[in-house]
Order: sequence, then C-alpha cells, then structure tokens
Amino acid sequence: MDAHETDRTRADLLTRRLAVLTGALVLAAAGIAHAGDGPDVGAGTCQVIRFCVSAGTGGRTAGSGGQAGGTQTSSNHSKLTCRYTKLVPKPPAVWPGWNGADPAKHDVYLAECSDGALDNPDGFVIAPSGQAPAPQVDPQELARRAVDSMTLLGPDIASPRTAGTYTVGVPMWMWVNRSAETYGPNTATASAGGITVTATATVSKIVWRMGDGSSVTCSGPGTPYQASEGMAESPTCGHVYAQTSAGTATGTYPVSATSTWTIDWQGGGQSGRVTEVRQTNEQVAVGEIQVVK
Repeated sequence: MDAHETDRTRADLLTRRLAVLTGALVLAAAGIAHAGDGPDVGAGTCQVIRFCVSAGTGGRTAGSGGQAGGTQTSSNHSKLTCRYTKLVPKPPAVWPGWNGADPAKHDVYLAECSDGALDNPDGFVIAPSGQAPAPQVDPQELARRAVDSMTLLGPDIASPRTAGTYTVGVPMWMWVNRSAETYGPNTATASAGGITVTATATVSKIVWRMGDGSSVTCSGPGTPYQASEGMAESPTCGHVYAQTSAGTATGTYPVSATSTWTIDWQGGGQSGRVTEVRQTNEQVAVGEIQVVK
C-alpha cells in the first residue's frame, strides 16, 4: 500500500467515525446546515503531537517477620502519539460540542491517541484558532498506566508451607509475609499533559482454599504462631483439618491463597477504585497422631 492509498484509507476511516456527528449536525441545524455542509475530513489538516507518559512506582515498605525493609523505585516511559485532524468546515454554531466556545475564534479537531500498543478512545478537541490543540489526557487512562507499572504479586505464604508438619485436629495458623509487592501499600504515579495520577494498592482480603473442600476468608495478613500459644486457634486466620491428606493422589492437600488488591487512584480532578487478584499455591501434608498401644 503506497502513501496515497494510506491517506485515502485513513480519510475513509475518519469519515466513517464522523458520520454520526455529521448526521446529528444536519438534524440539529435543520434549515441552517445541509448534508453537503458536514465536516469534510479529507479537506482538513493534520498535526501529530508526541508527549511522554511516565509511570513510576513508590518506595517499598518495611516487611514483617524479621524481614528488613528497604527502598525500591522504578519508572516506565512510553511515547504517546496523538494525531489531530482539523474539521473543515467547522460544525455550525448550534453544535453542543462547542461547550460555550466561540465558533468564530475556535477550531474543532478529531484527536486519536496511541502509545503504539493501545489506542485511546477518539474524541473532539476545541482549540483557539491559530493555536495547536493541547494534548487531551484521560485521568482514567493514566490510572491504568500507573497500575500496570506496579509489581503486584500473590501472597508470600509463611504458613502453611510445603515443608511444614500439620496434624488432623490441631489448629493451623495461616499468615503471610508483608511487602509492597505482596501486600502493600504499593504506590505508583503516571503523568502526561500536565496531569499526574497517583494510585495506591493494598491487599483488602485473602481467600484461602484449603484443599479439603473448605475455604477461609481473612481480612488481614494473619497472626504468626508462637510456641507459647500451644493448641489455641489463630485469633485472625486459621483452619482445622478433620481428615488426613494421606488418601489423596499426591498425599497432600492443594492449598491456594488468593489476594484481592484494592487500588484507589486520584488526579486530574477525578478519582476511582479498581481491583486486581493474585494467587499463590502450596501443597500441604496433613497427618494423624499415631497412638501406640
């Protein structure tokens, strides 16, 4: 496909995208505008504006269970390309998209943005006549980029462990080690076009599937077991097996811990919340106490 064919294909695509707008303008301006007066993308001018979208992660928080805390930072940068096509002629003054701008002193552009991998939704930009349109950045898109830059892992299971020894009828204490990547808080930012969005992710719950058909939902990381607790049950996150795992095909129970990351973001006059899930698996052997007669 040569350059002329590419330009024609692009013009056809833009024209189709503007078909609904053109029809709306004709209906809204009955008696003023005619079908032939609609925006002609092929006659417009095109500008390409590139600006950098940066996403950086915040520092790591101190871990628990004797783990040393530290600081880790990273950043990702991607080039966001926005193509602006000027509508010629302009929409009529009755077009609601002017949003109070003076049609005699402003132009309308169709904005298409992409970072080479993902496209942002097309939209219309109003700019003063004679000035280049400013990059239009969606805070929700920046929030997504901030979240994508985070390292969010499944639970770092401290107990139960594959190498552990567990017994039918004896309370099992479940808990996880905490770090920014496995429990939070984990913070990242993304910036573009003068807008910065900050996202903070924290694990809000962990669902344990114990392999014996039961599940346990814990709202926190769990409580580490101390020998002084004896046979007491965990006050925050625990389970008691009623049957040995010896009869299973592997001689173990498949245990999974699924964490729900709750991510709050704000910036650019907006805020929101999204969730992500991550999972870690273990194989746990549960035996019986043998009584010698």
